Amino acid sequence: MNEELACEMYGRKNLNYQYWRWQPHHCDLPRFDAIDLLEKLRDKRVVYVGDSLNRNQWMSMVCLIESSIPDRPKTLHYNGSLIAFKALEYNVSIDFYWEPMLLESNCDDPTNHRVSERIIRGQSIEKHARNWNDADVLVFNSYIWWRQLKLKILWGSFENVDADRIYEDVEMLKAYEMALTTWFEWLDNHVNRSKTRVFFVSSSPTHNRAEEWGKPKKHKCFYETEPIYEEGYWSMDSDPNMMRLVEKYINKLSSQGFNAQMLNITQLSEYRKDAHPSMHRKFWDQLTHEQLTTPNYHTDCTHWCLPGVPDVWNEFLYAYLLYPPS
Repeated sequence: MNEELACEMYGRKNLNYQYWRWQPHHCDLPRFDAIDLLEKLRDKRVVYVGDSLNRNQWMSMVCLIESSIPDRPKTLHYNGSLIAFKALEYNVSIDFYWEPMLLESNCDDPTNHRVSERIIRGQSIEKHARNWNDADVLVFNSYIWWRQLKLKILWGSFENVDADRIYEDVEMLKAYEMALTTWFEWLDNHVNRSKTRVFFVSSSPTHNRAEEWGKPKKHKCFYETEPIYEEGYWSMDSDPNMMRLVEKYINKLSSQGFNAQMLNITQLSEYRKDAHPSMHRKFWDQLTHEQLTTPNYHTDCTHWCLPGVPDVWNEFLYAYLLYPPS
């Protein structure tokens, strides 16, 4: 368990967030069965590719599976951007690969990626994609790292001397579509349509605007122990235009013969302001007493406690894998 997500271990007393379940209108999600899933994935490789929210979902899946095979052999290996979990009896690999921007960027280091200015290398995906091009199931996300007005696109190599580098400031949605175009073209040219299933997870909402549910703005999600009950609630921090672009490229993949789906987790997660780590997590920078007593500046309202909301996202994935759309 990553210490950023182990909320109970870091002092959270109210555990109601663990017990809410998602009930869609007009259908029922199948109950998650880890052994069923392992049988379905026998001799296969699943790779989650993305940022820390995708790692949040990957960790949820590993916990769901590992808890069902506690005495059976498994391994966990770290190798740079790749974390590989394997259930040996089933020869199933469930991996996570750190790549928050889809393309090569100055945020590629899996641990040291705090940068003052995000730079994406235009149309460059192969450096990362070669690490997951043999997967049977690919689960992508890329959203939160794009949330700024403009980004810098690098035409050239990060290894070139500064004089040889050409930078372009590009409006966010245009840059995002460029990344999705490169992603689509790579899949179209390199992935076996008859073998690989492709998923893209929609945006995971943040809950940094407590004023939206009638609380003081400074509180963020810190004091929250109940979901939002207003059906259809949508935060100002969630950008539907980005997800419409993802949907456009998922539809293009489907038209090209791919088994591709969008995992739409946004609306169900919008309600769950109660389920973030808040201050109940390990902070990798030592916080001062003043910081600890003014948690509005350091409250984590982006990631999700485990067990919790990402388990539902994986129930969606499980349903798609066991019962593909007709």
